[in-house]
Amino acid sequence: MDFNHDDFQNKIEVDEEKENIPSSKYYIDPPKPTRYKEKKKISFFTMCIVAMISAMIGGIVMAYIAPAFLYGKYIPYPEMYQRNIKPNIEIVTKGKEIDVIPAVVKKSMPSVVGITTITVEKDFFFGVHRGQGVGTGVIVDHRGYILTNSHVVNDGQTEEVKVLLYDGRDLKADVLWNDPTLDLAIVKISAEDLPVATLGNSEDIEVGELSIAIGNPLGLEFERTVTSGIISGLERSIEINQFERIEGLIQTDASINPGNSGGPLLNNKGEVIGINTAKIRTGEGLGFAIPINIAKPIVDEFIEKGQFTKVYLGIRGISAEEYKMYYGGNLKSNKGVFIHEVFPNSPVSKAGMKPKDIIVAIDNKEINTMRQLIKQLYEYRPGNKVSIKVLRNDQEMNLEVLLEAKPKIEQ
Repeated sequence: MDFNHDDFQNKIEVDEEKENIPSSKYYIDPPKPTRYKEKKKISFFTMCIVAMISAMIGGIVMAYIAPAFLYGKYIPYPEMYQRNIKPNIEIVTKGKEIDVIPAVVKKSMPSVVGITTITVEKDFFFGVHRGQGVGTGVIVDHRGYILTNSHVVNDGQTEEVKVLLYDGRDLKADVLWNDPTLDLAIVKISAEDLPVATLGNSEDIEVGELSIAIGNPLGLEFERTVTSGIISGLERSIEINQFERIEGLIQTDASINPGNSGGPLLNNKGEVIGINTAKIRTGEGLGFAIPINIAKPIVDEFIEKGQFTKVYLGIRGISAEEYKMYYGGNLKSNKGVFIHEVFPNSPVSKAGMKPKDIIVAIDNKEINTMRQLIKQLYEYRPGNKVSIKVLRNDQEMNLEVLLEAKPKIEQ
C-alpha cells in the first residue's frame, strides 16, 4: 500500500482546525435581524375590477332577495314591476278529498245495486240461445224504483231481470220504462224501506270538481268498485253511428268500465249528478255520464204517480241530414227534422203541421236531429203548450201545439 505523508498531514491539520472553532458558532443561534415587509402598491385598475365584481354580486343577490322577501312586504314594488305582479289568488279548501271520498262512499253505497239480465237471442247458425248481462243501478225511491241505463236491460228486451241489493238479497225486477234515445230505464222490485240515493243538480257542476263512480266493472266479481277523478268536461257528445249522437253528456276521468253502466256519478256531497253510460275504448280516462237533470222529471213522476206518461207530437220523421244522405232530397236546411207523415187527429195535425215540413225549433230551442227532438219532449207533460217553428216552402212559421199523452197503442 502506498502511503502519502503529505495527505495525512493535511488531514491532521483540518481536524485540528475544526476542534479549535469556538463552540458558540455551532450550538448557539445567532440573533435574527429585524425584517421589514415592503408594502405593495395597489393599482387603480385593480381597484376598478374589484369594485365591478362586488357590484355584480350585490346586484344578483338583491335581485333575488328583494322580490322574494322585501317587495310587497316591507317596501313597495318599483313602478317598473307593477305591470308584472301576479294577482294574489287564495284557494280555500274545506277538507281534503282523501277524507271526503270515504264519507261519500259510506253515504251512497247502500243505494247502489247490481243488475243481472237474461236475454233470448236468435242466431242464424245456432238458433235461439240465452245471453247474460251485468250492470249497475241506483235506488231512487224507498218502494223499489231503480234508475239505470236502457242498454243494461237490453232496451227492454229481456227474459229476466234481477237486482242484487247491498244487504245481499237477490230479487226479481220488472222493466217499467226505458228509452234507447236517452239510454235510461226504470226497473222496480217488490221491497220496502230501501236506502235511497240523494239526487243532485247537474246544472250546478263545474269542470274540475271531484267526481266519484260506483259500479260493477267487468261483472259482479268486482262489485261495488269505487273510482274517483274530476269532472273533465260538460255538454259532450259521442257518436253512436253515422247519424246519431248522444249529446249533453258529462265527461269524467273516473275509471268507468263495462258493468259500471247505470251506476251513479257522485259529487263531493254524495249527491247523484249523473248516470254512467259509456267510455271511449280507444282512450284512457274518458268516461261519460247522463246528467241527472234529464232523468229527474221522469223519476219524480214515477215516484208521484207510479208511472210515467210521455207526450207525443204525432209524426213520423227523420233528421234532415240523414234524409239528404239516403234520399238525396233538395232541402234548404241541413238541420232539423224532416216530416214524412203526420198522423190524423194528432197534436201537430190539429195545429196545422203538414208532411215535408221541417221542424227547426221548439220554444226557441234549436232542433238539429230527431234525437234532439225526442229528448226535448221529455221536458213537457200532457196539457203543456209549445211553440214549434217549422220551415215550409222555404218560409218559417210558428205552430202552437197542445201536447197530449202518447196513446198506449203506440207504446
